Amino acid sequence: MNRRLFLAGGAGLAVAGIGATYFSLRSMGSMEEYNAAVAATREALKQAPEASDLIRYATLAANSHNTQPWRFKISDGGMEILPDMTRQITIVDPDNHHMYASLGCAAENLAIACSARGRPGALRFNPADDGSIAFAFGGGLPAEPMLFVAIPKRQSTRGIYDGKPVSTVDLQSLAAAAAMPGVDLVLITDRPRIERVRDLVVAGNSAQLADPAFVRELKAWLRFSPRQAMRTGDGLFSASSGSPALPAWLGPMMFDLAFKAEAENEKYAGQLASTAGVAVFVAHKDDREHWILAGRACQRFALQATALGLKHAFINQPFEVASLRPELATLVGLPGRRPDIVMRFGYGPSLPYSARRPVEAVLA
Repeated sequence: MNRRLFLAGGAGLAVAGIGATYFSLRSMGSMEEYNAAVAATREALKQAPEASDLIRYATLAANSHNTQPWRFKISDGGMEILPDMTRQITIVDPDNHHMYASLGCAAENLAIACSARGRPGALRFNPADDGSIAFAFGGGLPAEPMLFVAIPKRQSTRGIYDGKPVSTVDLQSLAAAAAMPGVDLVLITDRPRIERVRDLVVAGNSAQLADPAFVRELKAWLRFSPRQAMRTGDGLFSASSGSPALPAWLGPMMFDLAFKAEAENEKYAGQLASTAGVAVFVAHKDDREHWILAGRACQRFALQATALGLKHAFINQPFEVASLRPELATLVGLPGRRPDIVMRFGYGPSLPYSARRPVEAVLA
């Protein structure tokens, strides 16, 4: 459920010089190949899906840095979603908050997909060991066709939106879809408060980019070429954020040249100026179970937004930087609590989808 990539265009290639040869451009793969590979992971769910098909839909959920920090265990009566501790991002997420929120997003996708195919069930947090989520077939809520159809279409769109406001009716629809016991949702649509969120994003981004360990960790999860993104099946692909695809050898060098706090802050300021609103999710308690609940609420919001033709993107700097959390909590009228997820939304263009690992790679 995280985001940042640099902007580098043709001028950047010129800086790199003659090294970007015909061979290296060919070796980076094509967007046509990439889009075809990604489309296969987002194929419509069968009418009588197997467990692996349902897991594929679950993995289309939002998750931080596109680390996909989950494993799935299949049983006769359901499935279990476990955290994959080999995919921790310890600098930006030292207490694994993002990881458990990501598990919540995947769990919600799974429940919605199962219900849509006639196998509803219930989700339950298991606090034992590292914490997991059990999904047991039987009971559960009725199917939600709008949210189900949106699962393969949802994406985090980190670009400029058109600034058009969202109607009151649609805002109410978003809030209703995201309603989750144990989580408060605050929608910010007035320009003065959006600008205050912008200031917190800029402050958080500046603090993070001043930390070499944060930058190294982020860089490790960047994917610069279509072939690199297809090979790993994870990470933040430059084209999915509106930046150009580059050969895998060239991308890190261009990142070091172009990824600067001032430019990134200008980018975030422009994005928030084009944003219709900001959604802030705040769980009632600061523990793993409630981080998962916040992820579930967030995923439902994102699916409903997708169904309404809206785009969304995460701007989590104001709570990733712990010193900024009190100001954000006060801004949303919930002082003393830890905000869990911050998301901007509005109308805008689509970008290439992020890659996903194959189901066999996430089975426990």
